[in-house]
Amino acid sequence: MGSNQSWVTEFILVGFQLSAEMEVLLFWIFSLLYIFSLLANGMILGLICLDPSLHTPMYFFLSHLSVIDMSYASNNVPKMLANLVKQNRTISFVPCIMQTFLYLGFAATECLILMVMSYDRFVAICHPLHYTVIMNWRVCTVLAVTSWSCGFILALAHAILLLSLPFCGPREVNHLFCEILSVFKLASGDTWINQVVILAASVLVLLGPLCLMLVSYMRILWAVLKIQSKDSRRKAFSTCSSHLCVFGLFFGIAVVVYMVPDSNQREEQEKTLSLFHSLFNPMLNPLIYSLRNAQGKGALYRALQKKRSI
Repeated sequence: MGSNQSWVTEFILVGFQLSAEMEVLLFWIFSLLYIFSLLANGMILGLICLDPSLHTPMYFFLSHLSVIDMSYASNNVPKMLANLVKQNRTISFVPCIMQTFLYLGFAATECLILMVMSYDRFVAICHPLHYTVIMNWRVCTVLAVTSWSCGFILALAHAILLLSLPFCGPREVNHLFCEILSVFKLASGDTWINQVVILAASVLVLLGPLCLMLVSYMRILWAVLKIQSKDSRRKAFSTCSSHLCVFGLFFGIAVVVYMVPDSNQREEQEKTLSLFHSLFNPMLNPLIYSLRNAQGKGALYRALQKKRSI
């Protein structure tokens, strides 16, 4: 490293290259989506805590998913919103690395929690008589703790490897936030070890859970087809199809970003795709998993009735 080079102390988040009027419009749209996702997930958490009928394994894992979604969005969106309305789009080195660490930690944990939720549905539909024995509270707690631990251990490994890289050259991160692949491009050293670890982690927390979920839902589909009642079969299909849509969007976008070879033409597309994970997915999860099923709607109705009676 030459003596005339100095360590980068801050980065510039490029974001979208749009007119000022369009960026102000996006600021209000993204703000509304962010607030709605926080309120929706917060409402789900409140209902789960207050309503005893929701103290079940499915809603236990859903409460973790809500916490992840609120944290995931809050890690990226506030800085993104601030950059839409101000000219100074810098972020210091340490906050940038911390944002990358939290982004990866919450993303990996969500992948694992979604896999656990698909296993919970598999047991509930395919082995209903043994459900309470298989999915007891000890097992649920172990699965949740393991998901969080594995997610953040992987994120910590990525962060440590990222900190070992020298950053002495360009400062412009061509993304909406400190996304790890965009930060890699600014490193002055060789990043092949980091790239290999990213690929290995993607196989572990993306392809692995995705394959297990597909197997689970194939078994669920087979079990649903054997149900005699048309009404019960319709409800089961409705629930499973909603879950599969969320899985497909979440994992499909992640696979495209982290496992498909990179190209300059994809950089702008990846910015748009990242909005799904940061804004739309946290907003869709509570709607699909809670407010579209009878238990969730019933809990909301009871909460509203209780409020009116006070």
